[in-house]
Amino acid sequence: MEATTILPVLKKKLAFLSGGKDRRSGLILTIPLCTEQTSMEELSTTLDYLLGIPSEKCKARGFTVIVDGRKSQWNIVKTVVLMLQNVIPAEVSLVCVVKPDEFWDKKVTHFCFWKEKDRLGFEVILVSANKLTRYIEPCQLTDEFGGSLTYDHLDWVNKRLVFEKFTKESTSLLDELTVINENEKGFQADKESPFSLNIAQTEPNQNRDPKTVAQTEPSSESNSLPSFDPETVLQTGHELLSELQQRRFNGSEGGGGGGGTTWSPMDDELLAQPQVMKLLDSLREQYTKYQEVCRQRSKRSQLEEIQTKVMQVVNWLEGPGTDQLRTQWGIGDSIRASQALQQKHEEIESQHSEWFAVYVELNQQIAALLSAGDEEDLMELKNLQQQLSDVCYRQASQLEFRQNVLQSAHEFHMTAQDLSQQLDGLLGMLCADVAPADGAAIQQTLKHLEEKLKSVEGALQSLREKGQVLLDQMSTQTSFSYGKDVTIENKENVDHIHSVTEDMQLRKQRCEDMVDVRRLKMLQMVQLFKCEEDASQAVEWLGELLDALLKTHIRLGDDAQETKVLLEKHKKFVDVAQSTYDYGRQLLQATVVLCQSLRCTTRSSGDTLPRLNRVWKQFTVTSDERQHRLEMASAFHTAAEKILRESPESAEMMVDLETYEEMDTMGKSLLDRLTVAVIFPDGSEQFFGSPGEMASSAEIIRDRMKLVEEKRFLQEEAEQRLHDDALEAGPRET
Repeated sequence: MEATTILPVLKKKLAFLSGGKDRRSGLILTIPLCTEQTSMEELSTTLDYLLGIPSEKCKARGFTVIVDGRKSQWNIVKTVVLMLQNVIPAEVSLVCVVKPDEFWDKKVTHFCFWKEKDRLGFEVILVSANKLTRYIEPCQLTDEFGGSLTYDHLDWVNKRLVFEKFTKESTSLLDELTVINENEKGFQADKESPFSLNIAQTEPNQNRDPKTVAQTEPSSESNSLPSFDPETVLQTGHELLSELQQRRFNGSEGGGGGGGTTWSPMDDELLAQPQVMKLLDSLREQYTKYQEVCRQRSKRSQLEEIQTKVMQVVNWLEGPGTDQLRTQWGIGDSIRASQALQQKHEEIESQHSEWFAVYVELNQQIAALLSAGDEEDLMELKNLQQQLSDVCYRQASQLEFRQNVLQSAHEFHMTAQDLSQQLDGLLGMLCADVAPADGAAIQQTLKHLEEKLKSVEGALQSLREKGQVLLDQMSTQTSFSYGKDVTIENKENVDHIHSVTEDMQLRKQRCEDMVDVRRLKMLQMVQLFKCEEDASQAVEWLGELLDALLKTHIRLGDDAQETKVLLEKHKKFVDVAQSTYDYGRQLLQATVVLCQSLRCTTRSSGDTLPRLNRVWKQFTVTSDERQHRLEMASAFHTAAEKILRESPESAEMMVDLETYEEMDTMGKSLLDRLTVAVIFPDGSEQFFGSPGEMASSAEIIRDRMKLVEEKRFLQEEAEQRLHDDALEAGPRET
C-alpha cells in the first residue's frame, strides 16, 4: 500500500507512529480519537499502512498502542480496541487507553477488558494522561500526553511521500536500467562491430531537401528509454539520504533522550537510511552502465545518422546535381543568352550550396568523432570522410569549371557585340558622304577613321584571344561521375565561336578595304584643299606684290646708273610675280584634276581663278607702268648726263638745240607721267606711293632739268660770245 493511494485518509491523522518507543524498545502507535464519529474502515486502512512500515524485527518487539479516548465515547474506544485484535493481534503487547477527566463507568469498562483479556491476546489498561509516564518515558511521548517528543503529522506525510516516491521510482528505474543494460549486452554480442559502414545498401533519396537532412529521425532505441530521469531520481535520493543522516528519524539511537526532529518513525531500525543507501548504490551502478549504454547508443546513432546524411549528400550530388550539370553545356549565342545561362547556373549553385553546407557540418562532426572516436571506428570514419570530400570537391570543381566557361562565354559575346558595334559605326562613317569644310577637318576625320580602325583591330584581336580561351576551356576533359569520364559534345559551341570570329574577320576586312579607298579619297581631298589653300595664298602673295609695287617702288633714280639698277630690280620683281602667278595657275589646274578624280562636280576653284587673273592683270598694268616710267627716267637721265658732260666753252663740245629740246620734252613728259594714276582693267585707279613721295621724285627730275636749262643758258651765252668774237675778228682780218 502506498501513501498516495490513501493520502486523504492519512492526512486525517486517525493513527500515527510518532517515533516514540516504550521501555522494551517497542514502537508506540497512537490512535487519537475525536469527538466526531471515527470511520473504522479508514482507521483500519491507516493501521494497515502504518504497520507495513516497520521491519519484521521491529514488529517482533511488539507495539504499545495509545488509544486517546479523552474526546471520544466508550463504545468507540471499545470498538477500536477490539479492532486491534483483528488488525495486529500478535504485534500488540500493551494498549493504553487514555481516559477522559469524566471517567466512564469503572465497573463496566474494567469488567469488559478483564473479561476479554484472554481473547484479545494483549493487556489493556485505562490510564489518565498524567499517569501515562508510568509506562512510557516522557521523552517518548508527544506533547498532547505531556511528553517532549515533537511530531508534525503533515510533515511526516510529506516526507513519507518523498520516501515512497523515491523508493518506487528508484526501484522501477533500477529494474528498467537492468533490463536496458542486459539488452544492450545482447545487442553488442550480436554485432561484429559497433559501427559498420554499408554505403552500397543505402537507399538514395534524390528528391530529399538538404534542410531535412539535418533533422534526425527518431531511432527505435528511443523506445527503450527509462520511465524516470535517472539524474532527477538520484538527486532526490541524495537529498533524502542527507535528511536521514542529519536528522535521525527517532531523535536518538536506541530510544534514549529527547529529540526535536519532526520526521519519524523511519530510523535506522526501520531500514530507511540503509534502504536509501542501498537503492542509491544500486542505482548509481546501473546508471553508470546505462550512461555507457547511452554513450554507445549515441555514438552508434550519431554514426548511423552521419552515414545516412553522407549518403544523402553523395546520392544527390551524383544524381540530380550531376544531371543538372550534364544538361547545362551550352554557351549561348548572345550576351542575353549567356546571361540566362549564368542565371540558371546560379540557381544550380544555390542548390549545391545548401548541400555543401550540409557537407561542412558533416565534416566537422566526423572530425570531432575522429578526435574522440574508438580505434575500430577510425578507418571507417576516414573512408567515409574521404568519400564525402571527394564527391563534394569533384562537384565543386565542376561548378567552378562551368562558371568559368560561362564567364568566358559572356566575355566572348560582350567582345563580339562591342566589335560588331564598332564595325557598324565604322561602316556608317565609310558609307556617309564626305563633305568636310577644310583640310584640317579632313585630317581630323582621317585621324578618327584610323583610330576607329585601330580600335576594331584591337577588339578583333581580343575576340580571338577570348575565343581561344573559351575553346581551350571547353576542350578540357570533364568528369561528372565516379570512374566515368564524359566528354561534352562541344561541336556546336566550337562552330559558333569559329563562325563569330570568321564573320567579324570578314566584316573587318571589308571595312579595311573601304577605309583604304576612303583614305585615298580623303588624301586627295586634303591635296585638293591644300591646292585651293595654296592658290588662295598665291593670290594673296600676288596682291602683296602689287601692293608693294604701288607703295614702295616709287623712286626713279637720281641718275642713269641708279635708274638702270632699279630697272634690273624691277625685272626680277616682275619675274617673282610671274612665278607666283604661274604657281597659282598650276594649283588651280591641279584642283580641277582632283575634282574630276573625286567626281566632285559641285566643287570648283570658286573665285580663286578670277581673283588670281584680276590681281595679275592689275599687277601687269602696274608693272608695265613702272617699267615705262623707269625707261623714261633712264632716257631722261642719260640725255641730261650727256648734255651736262659737254663743255659750253668748246664749240666742238656744244650740244645742238634740238637735243635740249628733246631732253626738255622727256622731262616734261616724265613729270606729266608721275601725275597720272594707274588705270586697272576694271576701271579703278591707283597712284604710286603718296603725293609727297611723288613730289620728291618730281623734284629730282626738275632739279636735273634746271641743271640742263642752266647748261643751255651757258651754252647760249658761249655761242653769243663766239658769235660776237667772230664778228669782231672779221673786220680785223679785212
